[in-house]
Amino acid sequence: MDKLSYQTLQEAGYDGYLLKEAPERVIQFGEGNFMRAFVDYFIDNMNEKADFNSKVVLVQPIAPIPGAFDLKNALNEQDGLYTLYLRGCENGEKVNKKRIISCVSRCLNSYTDFDAVMDCAKNPELRFISCNTTEAGITYDPACRFEDRPASSYPGKLTQFLYQRFLTFGNEPGKGFIILACELIDDNGKELEKCVLKYASQWNLGEDFIHWLQSENVFCSTLVDRIVTGFPRAEASALNEENGYEDNAMDTGEVFGFWVIEGPQSIKDELPIEKAGLPILVTDDHKPYKQRKVRILNGAHTSMVLGAYLSGQDIVRDCMEDTVIQGFMNQAIYQEIIPTLTLPKEELEDFAASVTERFKNPYIDHALLSISLNSTSKWKARVLPSLKGYIEKTGTLPACLTASLAFYIAFYNGKELTESGLTATRPEGSKYQISDDRTILEFYDAHKNDSPEELVHAVCTQTGFWGMDLTTLPGLEEAVCEDLRTIREKGAYALMQDCLNK
Repeated sequence: MDKLSYQTLQEAGYDGYLLKEAPERVIQFGEGNFMRAFVDYFIDNMNEKADFNSKVVLVQPIAPIPGAFDLKNALNEQDGLYTLYLRGCENGEKVNKKRIISCVSRCLNSYTDFDAVMDCAKNPELRFISCNTTEAGITYDPACRFEDRPASSYPGKLTQFLYQRFLTFGNEPGKGFIILACELIDDNGKELEKCVLKYASQWNLGEDFIHWLQSENVFCSTLVDRIVTGFPRAEASALNEENGYEDNAMDTGEVFGFWVIEGPQSIKDELPIEKAGLPILVTDDHKPYKQRKVRILNGAHTSMVLGAYLSGQDIVRDCMEDTVIQGFMNQAIYQEIIPTLTLPKEELEDFAASVTERFKNPYIDHALLSISLNSTSKWKARVLPSLKGYIEKTGTLPACLTASLAFYIAFYNGKELTESGLTATRPEGSKYQISDDRTILEFYDAHKNDSPEELVHAVCTQTGFWGMDLTTLPGLEEAVCEDLRTIREKGAYALMQDCLNK
């Protein structure tokens, strides 16, 4: 079977949209599944629907691993083409959309193709930089040197690239970049800019360069929202057979996608978002939308999954088929979380409805145990702010969010600590492993034989977990004790039912 390429498609009589030739106007640091199913998908749509006429140069930010599969080679052998499947539910109906993405021109590696990457900075057509170098990518490492080929940190690499741009076009206005950071950290664009400015100073690149960085470049913080499931390993052979070509860079994700870009409205003059009809919002403050996602989507996960797992469920989709579990989640979202948020209620409820539909996705087996990883920090970031906000607003405790703390404590009540984690037992007898920071697992191991009162008090007063003493929230410790007793005596499912009757 021939590899996916323009020639293969032409010989097969393919009549779908393809953009074979266009200037490289975007450079993207990060060639992984997420960016190709999100940013590059949007660019491909802008090319088709709004004549954006732009190709993307992908750059691998890490050195190749000898013997490992190399996506760079796979993409280059396929003329930058790959097949993207977006699958899920829309308006209650199953959806499976297939699209051949043709916006990628080539893929480079910042280590093996350093000069070629730097040459991209000399391209006068280049205008946009997108990046997703993982949560650990935007870090300042003072050990990086300007002479390194390349600097080890991503901000160091970007500083080298921007300096080459400055040397080439420094006195010409409009040759800076719109930089779209997609890493999953707070204020990703601002943090990236801080790191770049530190390197510019540390490397003595000059005040003119620093002025150019700040006056000719826009570092945008963004919020990205799409579940991307990547290469469909189990289905790849069948899909290749169906397509009539071999695609080693195939990608899959959910249908839902939403991108919030914090920056000036003038960005829309250059990115034809509205003409292409894309779910991309340019705003002067992305934080309310991030709060919406973290509190509703992530908060729904964290408040529900541990109790659902202790109730015998294993994947998110099956939880949505259980009226009690889904009812518990909906009560948490609509009655306890949404009232604490600042965006318009109708907008929040529309987003909440999309969350439920996403959780029902028939194409994604989202394991509850995978969501349970590091639940301590997740509960602090995703649930605690809503619980506090509800108390401040109503003067009472939210039943479901309070119960979620009891589910967390019950789930973490393991009995055997090993090198690989803390082992606990589900009510029906099967064992599972709790994964979190070692100090947290050691804490629960030390309290494994506590009474409900002792355990809840120890957890609530562990300020290192929560950034505060939870016993200062009126009535919370007593309510969580009562909920934990219910879990131990009747089960987690019974507590969910009790919450729906309150």
